Amino acid sequence: MTWSLTESLDQFLARAGEFIAARPAESTVLLSLCERLGRDGPHVFGDQPPQYGWWRPEAGAPVAGAFVRTPPFGPRLGPMPAAAAAELARTLHADGARPDRVSGGAPAAAAFAEAWQRLAGTVTSVHAEERLHRLGELAPPDPGPRGRARRAAAADRELLIRWIEEFSAEAGVQQPADTGAQVDRRTAGGELHVWEDDGRPVSLAGVGPVIAGMSRIGPVYTPPGLRGRGYAGALVAAGSAHALAEGAAQVLLYTDLANPTSNALYQRLGYRPVEDCLVLDLKPAGPGA
Repeated sequence: MTWSLTESLDQFLARAGEFIAARPAESTVLLSLCERLGRDGPHVFGDQPPQYGWWRPEAGAPVAGAFVRTPPFGPRLGPMPAAAAAELARTLHADGARPDRVSGGAPAAAAFAEAWQRLAGTVTSVHAEERLHRLGELAPPDPGPRGRARRAAAADRELLIRWIEEFSAEAGVQQPADTGAQVDRRTAGGELHVWEDDGRPVSLAGVGPVIAGMSRIGPVYTPPGLRGRGYAGALVAAGSAHALAEGAAQVLLYTDLANPTSNALYQRLGYRPVEDCLVLDLKPAGPGA
């Protein structure tokens, strides 16, 4: 088994692009990262260059695994066997990488963390358990709530910045280095949508661009005082319909398995499970850990 590593996006796509594009659901995060890095350059996520890798079970065999790492974030594992994930941990450790987190499909992420724990003496803890869903037949809520969906506008900027920061804190995800720049970019690209009730935005949903036939919904956020009124479900349904109209063959979203309300909501809208995923923290062991 062998991993090949590179800091060149072009080289990665030449070797592994066909592999991940053929698996757009399981590779959704990798595809989004590559699209963003190709558009905005290698330092969009930080000062250190990204790292890419592809795996073959033996020399000359087709690519059967891939990952992307954008420091300071840990590696994001794409489709791969558990044995390949364990080998990746050994390869990155020998290469001098010291990630504090790994994420991806549950079997692969767990195998990576177990191997890393033996190599680096870390303690693994679960940061989040997620489930990837794919839209089957869209079933918008009927009746829906008052109001309508619309694309976010520049006038929504300060509200959207606050909502995304609140979402990040509540969901326990790392915030963008510059939330304002993220809001500006996604608003200009038509990727941020709001539900408006009586002229006032009450809920937010991101609708990702169509890449390799897939579009991913997220984040989805309604402020606590406005929840329970059906805004998020109606907005996700509208955003899903928008993605389909833009040509998406697969519309995807992640849910937090610790939130049964959102999981049930998205299933009612027509989303079906694809795979379970893990976000695992890799913490130093011993005193002061």
